[in-house]
Amino acid sequence: MTSISPVIIGDAPLLPADVVAVARHGARVEISAGARERVAAARAVIDGRAADPNPHYGVSTGFGALATTFIAPDRRRQLQLSLIRSHAAGTGPEVETEVVRALQLLRLQTLASGHTGVRPVVVDTYAAMLNAGIAPVVREYGSLGCSGDLAPLAHVALAAMGEGDVRDRVGVLTPAAEALAAASIEPLALVEKEGLALINGTDGMLGMLLLALHDLAALVTTADVAAAMSIESQLGTDAVFAADLMALRPQLGQAASAANLRAFLGDSPIVHSHKGPEDGRVQDAYSLRCSPQVHGTVRDTMAHATLIAQRELASVIDNPVITGDGRIESNGNFHGAPVAAVLDFLAISAADLASISERRTDRALDPARSHGLPPFLAHEVGVDSGLMIAQYAAAGIVSELKRLAVPASVDSIPSSAMQEDHVSMGWAAARKLRRAIDGLSRVLATEIITGARALDLRAPLQAGPATGAVRDLVRTVAAGPGPDHFLSPDMEAVTELVRSGAVARTAKEHANV
Repeated sequence: MTSISPVIIGDAPLLPADVVAVARHGARVEISAGARERVAAARAVIDGRAADPNPHYGVSTGFGALATTFIAPDRRRQLQLSLIRSHAAGTGPEVETEVVRALQLLRLQTLASGHTGVRPVVVDTYAAMLNAGIAPVVREYGSLGCSGDLAPLAHVALAAMGEGDVRDRVGVLTPAAEALAAASIEPLALVEKEGLALINGTDGMLGMLLLALHDLAALVTTADVAAAMSIESQLGTDAVFAADLMALRPQLGQAASAANLRAFLGDSPIVHSHKGPEDGRVQDAYSLRCSPQVHGTVRDTMAHATLIAQRELASVIDNPVITGDGRIESNGNFHGAPVAAVLDFLAISAADLASISERRTDRALDPARSHGLPPFLAHEVGVDSGLMIAQYAAAGIVSELKRLAVPASVDSIPSSAMQEDHVSMGWAAARKLRRAIDGLSRVLATEIITGARALDLRAPLQAGPATGAVRDLVRTVAAGPGPDHFLSPDMEAVTELVRSGAVARTAKEHANV
């Protein structure tokens, strides 16, 4: 971890790579001097309003449907404490540590903006918890994605107060008070406005969006590799991916995927072995021929989602906020609609990418369509089943991904006595996208296993440099053609090669992409 550069909070909006570095790789965070000055100045505004006999939301009033209830000065610290305890109402399985760390980091960025009114000690405490590897236990259910990810953020705030449970740097479940003490971090005692500032944000859904985009960047290239292996081993043509044909439909994602396919197939002896009029094949099936059109749509969807994510990274999400001229203003920026919509959009793309991948796998196993390959790529047909049930697994995952593609963001269940009468369900959209990405990784791994075996069965014809290198990478963890063996470990091992980005990197290195 020491080789990763620290991420500076407060000088500029975080980059997507910064979030991945802190959330997934444990990079340290540092607060800039300018951020500290802005935080102190905003706190002075809150302190001035705290003595005002006129009510100010979140400073001297209750919350949500209780916003008109004035709170006397001697009860306001209890108000903040009660807010966090009551809102830390998550239930279900624990959320992954990388998601919690992304949540912590993104809330810290907003706290350091100088628009929330927290004291500098709050900013320092959140930074110290991240650097100590203290990840509060956050649970699956509790956020409606409006008024921010309230319950997940409240669990983080509760831990900063020394209550609840956390995971330490090595993942051990520990009482928050013990973890803070071991790291020499003083538990927070919240004052006016701070409770609201800690829980009013889209940080959970945004963090999961950024992690998803990072993973999809490798997976969409892996899909191009898998398609190349299928096209090559099924004696398909690369002529349909020509640059001038792609230019007739100037979709950017399609062009990028087609360029990858040309690079991965261009020097393939198998492809060159059947080029020319003597081939007799007029055109390939859609799952082969239209790979760049489908893969490219995923790339274009990712580009739009990245734009939304970058805007959200540059945002200050809190209610109320302290404006640059010192006003305290209520707003609706905590509504998760922009993020929720693209999370759903990406889940649709993940399902479609997995769907076309599974169709290519199925073609390779069917002797009526595979152009000379044995049924199910089996060693002794009839005795061995080959990769028959691997395709079943892929088909089952694709069916699940289609269900996960149903949008969460079109749903809304009113809450808080109808004060919060329209919500985004962005947290739910993010959670199902994470499951969809896991499924997509497994479907692509199945196609790569299938493509690798099919390429071996084309011997003595040789695969191209890129696809051959991927086949060789697969062979480091999974057996080649031969009698049936326990297949599940191979599938898990190749899935890990896909997830890690090793498949995409290997293909690009050998194709000069």
